Amino acid sequence: MTVQRIVLLGYGPVGARFVEELLPAVADGSLELTVVGGEPVEAYNRVLVAEYAVGGTELDAMLVGDRAAAEAAGVRMRLGVTARAIDRDARTVKLETGEHLGYDRLVLATGARANVPTLDGVERRRRDLVSLEKYADALVGRDDELPAGITALRDLADAERVLAAVRSRRRIIVLGAGVLGLELALAAAHAGAEVCVVHHGPHPMPRNLDRGAGLVLRAGLRRTGVTVVANSRAEAVGFRDEADGSRSFDQLVTADGKQLRGDLLVLSCGVGARTELATLAGLRTASGIVVNPWLASWSDPAVFAIGDCAQVVERTEENSLERTLPGAPSGLIGPGWRQADWLAASFAAEARGEASADSIAGGAGPSSHGERTAPPAEREPIVMLKAEHLDVVAVGDVGPEPWDEDPRNPQRRVAQWADPEHHRYVKMVTEGGVLTAFASVGMPRTAAELTLLFERRAELPADRSLLLRFDGPDDDPTASGDAFAPTATVCWCNGVTVERIEAAAASGSTTVECVGRDTRAGTGCGGCKGRIAEVLARAAAGANDVAPIGEPDDATSLTG
Repeated sequence: MTVQRIVLLGYGPVGARFVEELLPAVADGSLELTVVGGEPVEAYNRVLVAEYAVGGTELDAMLVGDRAAAEAAGVRMRLGVTARAIDRDARTVKLETGEHLGYDRLVLATGARANVPTLDGVERRRRDLVSLEKYADALVGRDDELPAGITALRDLADAERVLAAVRSRRRIIVLGAGVLGLELALAAAHAGAEVCVVHHGPHPMPRNLDRGAGLVLRAGLRRTGVTVVANSRAEAVGFRDEADGSRSFDQLVTADGKQLRGDLLVLSCGVGARTELATLAGLRTASGIVVNPWLASWSDPAVFAIGDCAQVVERTEENSLERTLPGAPSGLIGPGWRQADWLAASFAAEARGEASADSIAGGAGPSSHGERTAPPAEREPIVMLKAEHLDVVAVGDVGPEPWDEDPRNPQRRVAQWADPEHHRYVKMVTEGGVLTAFASVGMPRTAAELTLLFERRAELPADRSLLLRFDGPDDDPTASGDAFAPTATVCWCNGVTVERIEAAAASGSTTVECVGRDTRAGTGCGGCKGRIAEVLARAAAGANDVAPIGEPDDATSLTG
């Protein structure tokens, strides 16, 4: 039997998960796997780069890969090497070393790069087909070179620049008020740096929050010491001359005339999928590498994409001819991990003869062993802002207002409560009583309850005000077991439930870090670590309630 050769391009957290799930098939000789990664280090969780940049975590705590285990199983690891071209006819990948790797299945997990906004004084490289064909060596697998004193925050080198500024108490300007930019700003301010956030919208997190939630969040940011400059579009950067003759960032100039001085400018203006290799290879690309629900490229059934570079779109006769396509890569680690799990399982099933190549790539022809279903469609992502003393959770479209009348949605209802003086706000949107969207600021327990209701597609109580009691002074979280029901999801990135965490605790994993190693809970975005700690505390309290040896309950026998 011919062994399938799989080449993986990209060794970030999604690529590392794909490798981990394929190890049994590689170890037993069912598959051959070669991994190509541009960074020379072990795969790490990029979601935690902001924490690393302010000294809040160590690199060891960010690692998600295990190169030693992969190589022991037979995986060929080529780290610190960049892929330069894909030859689809020959089914080979050319590396910068000149080596050509043959493949039967090619998986692109190339991730995303930070967007560089249009600013006078900062060069922004085009990556269309013409530019890629002309300047491939300078563009493929490379990020834009930024002037001294200006950085993005995507990798360890970026984080080291921010960490140096934080430790020396320099003034940091963050351009952009999305989740990642705000998390960095709050963490840096908490670490003692002087931080200013600049954005051109009316309030922070405009993609996730309505005006009420956004304004309460802005007040909360200022309360923590972060300066917020809203409604200001950045236009140019100014530089100062250093003693050695070099230039470094000095000020950000906005369209409304503001000149904001700083020592470090951090660009947090979103990300764009790394599609250069796919574009040069003639694969269909849009916001990302276009794949069908089975994660196979529209252009080549032997090529797949997962994670931040994958744009999942069902192909039809109509949209196959359109220049623009709906949707975009999710940009979240949870969906990327689920894609990696599904694709690895599919390849392993094919190697065992339990699936056909057509069924894995989404072909119409049924396999003699039955067709495999595509990965389940992702629901609206739950967005959490992770920061000290500032809780923000949102999901879905929270734009509708309580007084709106929409004939297209006659069953839509909106409930809203605000206490700006104490930095608290919540809005709930329902369809036929079922929660479809919400935004919560400064209401952590209410947000946890709403998250559970959203996950279960459950109806809200007729009196919505009942939900506010969770953050009231008289609430006893132990009096209601709903949030701690065994099947309640705690970690949405990895789908870890309360009962799995309790089982880990019973086996000796009594810290959040131990639970993460045992179950993967908390190793994604990290927004669930507080909930994990609560589950562990309840488990410990329950264990302490057990009668000591010598005083057993009549109905309970204690064994060693």
